[in-house]
Amino acid sequence: MMPTQANVPQMKNSNLPRESYVFILASLVNSVGSALMWPLTTIYVHNVLLKSYGDAGLALFFQSLASVLGQVVGGALYQRIGAKRLIVWSLVLTGLAQLCLLVAKDWVPYVVAMTINGFLIAVTMPAVNAFIGFRWPDHRVRLFNAVYVSNNVGVAIGTTLAGILAAVSFNLTFLFNSLTTLGFALFFWWFMRRMKADDLHQWSKGLMTQRDTGIGILLKNYRAYLFVGAGCMLVFLSTSAWNSGVAPYLNQEGHSPATYSFLWTINGLIILVGQPVTTLLNRTVTRALPARLVSSALLYGAAFLLVLIVHTRYSYLVIGMVIATLGEMQISPTIPAFITQTMGRSAPFYLGLIGGFGSVGRLIGPVLFGNLFDHAGLSPILLVATLATLTAAGIFSFQKRRPPFSPPGE
Repeated sequence: MMPTQANVPQMKNSNLPRESYVFILASLVNSVGSALMWPLTTIYVHNVLLKSYGDAGLALFFQSLASVLGQVVGGALYQRIGAKRLIVWSLVLTGLAQLCLLVAKDWVPYVVAMTINGFLIAVTMPAVNAFIGFRWPDHRVRLFNAVYVSNNVGVAIGTTLAGILAAVSFNLTFLFNSLTTLGFALFFWWFMRRMKADDLHQWSKGLMTQRDTGIGILLKNYRAYLFVGAGCMLVFLSTSAWNSGVAPYLNQEGHSPATYSFLWTINGLIILVGQPVTTLLNRTVTRALPARLVSSALLYGAAFLLVLIVHTRYSYLVIGMVIATLGEMQISPTIPAFITQTMGRSAPFYLGLIGGFGSVGRLIGPVLFGNLFDHAGLSPILLVATLATLTAAGIFSFQKRRPPFSPPGE
């Protein structure tokens, strides 16, 4: 039987495994490439494809919708074809899809390529997270956090490079993104070739167990995914308040685009320099992983409530972003750590399922908040975001009191 408690394991050695640093570096490079495309989607659609901003939103909608399906499919495929083939080949196909953007100069081919790209990237996510949790089980909590921080560093670098490369040619951003993805696939192929035979045997044994268990039985284990998934959906829905509420509000008030961009600069800086804060919080107050999910939702709720009350002053928007970022730092590495720690070899399936829940929140948020802003302004958006995150805290607390049970055969 698997452990049913989600307390943080006590590690004899606080240092991460030496080989994990190579993995962290590879993840950083891959995140640099990934960050080259998404900030420029709206500009590319409008300026190059000569479509409206509404059309750009439609392209992002289809990409997000494909991401919902991709995460669920990726979690399920892990059971059938294994980590190595799933990760390597999904990354290879993603890289090829990104190369297709070089020739997708018309509206329909571009949307199709972006949708396929979103699906394939999402397929990879649960498998990569499961790989980290299975490969380094004694260090998974700290390693998920290290990968999260390195990915954000990569995003900061990538978004900076995106503007520089796009000024020369958008094709350079597509090409660089494709090359980093294909390079990440090559890294995984090389890395897994070096794994010991007993490691591979143990992974195969786990996959056989999952086949015998069956997806139907995994879905019946609702405590493994329902509370975490529903809470994540509400939290990620609320985060759309920044893009679909705060951004148009600042524009409406006559602020320059740089004032909104600066909020995300703050986000990146806090992720880098705020690690001691979350480390202290996790050592003293939120030692159990489900407690970190609750604290994340409460921090988000406090941030949106503050901004709701005093959003007329820009300084309070900055403070709100700081608090919300602390909430992000709690939830992002905790979800994969919690699932891989409690659900054993069934973790990839549940990672994909919960990732799908979160993607639904990201899908609904912009549509809901965009319409709210058009009809009622910023305040109702912040009220909904506050209520959503506080509801998520309550849902996460159910997970804290009701740990998941093991599917038969685990």
